[in-house]
Amino acid sequence: MEISVFECQKLLEQGHVKLLDIREDWERKLCSISNSEHIPLGVLDTAPEELFQDKMIVVYCHHGQRSRRAVLWFKDQGIENVVNLIGGIDAWSIQIDPNVPRY
Repeated sequence: MEISVFECQKLLEQGHVKLLDIREDWERKLCSISNSEHIPLGVLDTAPEELFQDKMIVVYCHHGQRSRRAVLWFKDQGIENVVNLIGGIDAWSIQIDPNVPRY
């Protein structure tokens, strides 16, 4: 149900996952992980069905708490190919890409 930033980076490089940013619009304006989709947590029920059809979805937020709740919500909806990014974008910035600003 969870994935580390290192595992995520490896799978991204191989083209095996998609990233879904569930943070608020103001957070997204501060920073984001390249090539991620954006659907704020409050409107996850509007996520297009085709988003989940071909690859595993890695959901992220600031520190990983909201995205963990989002993964549980998706699983309750019957969507199984979703995992939480441990530590969120903050861990990504610290461990993978220091060019992603921290806040």
